[in-house]
Amino acid sequence: MNFLPEEIDNYATEHSSKESELLYQLNRQTNIKVLQPRMLSGHLQGRILSMLSNMIQPEYILEIGTYTGYSALCMAEGLKDDGKLISIEIDPEIAEFAIDFIGQSEYSQKIHVHVGDAMEYIEQLESGFDLVFIDADKSNYPQYLELVYPKLKMGGYLIADNVLWSGKVAFPAKEKDIDTQVLQGFNRKLTDDKRFENILLPVRDGLMIARKVK
Repeated sequence: MNFLPEEIDNYATEHSSKESELLYQLNRQTNIKVLQPRMLSGHLQGRILSMLSNMIQPEYILEIGTYTGYSALCMAEGLKDDGKLISIEIDPEIAEFAIDFIGQSEYSQKIHVHVGDAMEYIEQLESGFDLVFIDADKSNYPQYLELVYPKLKMGGYLIADNVLWSGKVAFPAKEKDIDTQVLQGFNRKLTDDKRFENILLPVRDGLMIARKVK
């Protein structure tokens, strides 16, 4: 889902840095072989994640929701030399697809994909994340926020994907549309939360960027 006219979106992509050949092939193979390829971060959002990671220069990144590994590879571009990225994926088949591509990259030794339930695994992780990217089941976004808060460094960044939810969040949610209701609550909560300062970018399906200040 893009909220800009296709011509403008294409123009923005054409005038942004190119994705690597590996990312191009990952993008292509995801669209050919994987269900719901629109879940992929894609070229423009991938370059945004890479740019943000390079600006932050993180040592420790947590990603909740690996999918096919595109976003992990993009964020790994900004890792410090001794940095590490932990990505959690609940679907073993999707994780295997991601691990294959990650294994072909120069960041293969920096990225660890854990297959399992993020709710259980996050509690086991050490604190000290510089950057957390949430792109998993939308119904648990508020819970993920609370789980990662104590693990996030002061001044660290949290990025949540799909917070516009195809534009549905801007309108009253239907009674049975739980995901839209949860995302509306998540966006309100984060905006009102004095522990963070935040900005919602209307890039693709919406990127919420928040910095821990308390």
